[in-house]
Amino acid sequence: MMLKKILLVYNPVSGHAAFKNRLDTVIENFQRRGIFLSIYRTCADDNSDFVECVKLSGAEGIIAAGGDGTLHAVINWTMKNSLDLPVGILGSGTSNDFATHLQIDAENYFDVIAASRTRPIDLGFVNGKEYFVNVASAGVLTNIAHEVDVRLKNFLGKSAYYLRGLGELTNFKTVPLEITADGKNFSVDAFLFLVLNSSSVAGLKKISSAVQIDDGKLDLLALKKCSPRNLVALAKKILAGESVDGDENIFSLQARTFTIKSSAVLKSDFDGEAGDFLPLTIETIHRAIKFFC
Repeated sequence: MMLKKILLVYNPVSGHAAFKNRLDTVIENFQRRGIFLSIYRTCADDNSDFVECVKLSGAEGIIAAGGDGTLHAVINWTMKNSLDLPVGILGSGTSNDFATHLQIDAENYFDVIAASRTRPIDLGFVNGKEYFVNVASAGVLTNIAHEVDVRLKNFLGKSAYYLRGLGELTNFKTVPLEITADGKNFSVDAFLFLVLNSSSVAGLKKISSAVQIDDGKLDLLALKKCSPRNLVALAKKILAGESVDGDENIFSLQARTFTIKSSAVLKSDFDGEAGDFLPLTIETIHRAIKFFC
């Protein structure tokens, strides 16, 4: 059955803050397919009226227009309020990793939504309170998304992250990590770790070929302590779009649940948004939500 009502949730400052210039075209594309569109504009400080807007709109699906952070917010609002509705993404942020992983084509995506084509996907659930759809991380570089000036992000896009990261190279230090994965214990000194639900992260399209969004597991990758030469070589490999599978400088695990601790003070990041300080307990919620794709 064709969807008749969709709620479009758009972030006015995502990416180049230019989605508003596409809004008329987006509305026209939905209307041509027999879909009435309601609009919800996110606010930086208070979105407590979101659930009421969903109910008033009668929406049969929710589309996030923004980057990974916007999708993160929409999924958390949806899951935490038990809104049994499919979710989708029109990527318009600085980094659109989850949309990239799904190879979403903007022109064809309207047809996907109109045809109600969805698939169930996994989510990560951190410390019993926060969901992530793409990645949870901590260590060097993970604070860059929060430190880069918004104007620089909007002007340079993903390059702003890489430029900021280059400035951090001289400060790279490993931290001790204690990891429990499905009851098994591991120790590793690492620059950073990623717990992935998709293979696309920080604008890099295929960091690992093992990651699946519906296998009931998450994939942990940690960049181990290594020489500057190896670090540069690995960075070149990643920026060239090659996967890190089997690389000697990468510690990897796949599990349904992780507990990650460190004697260092580390603040995490969930889908590009600031998260909790370690320790983290991360569960996989298998096929938690239906996604338009």
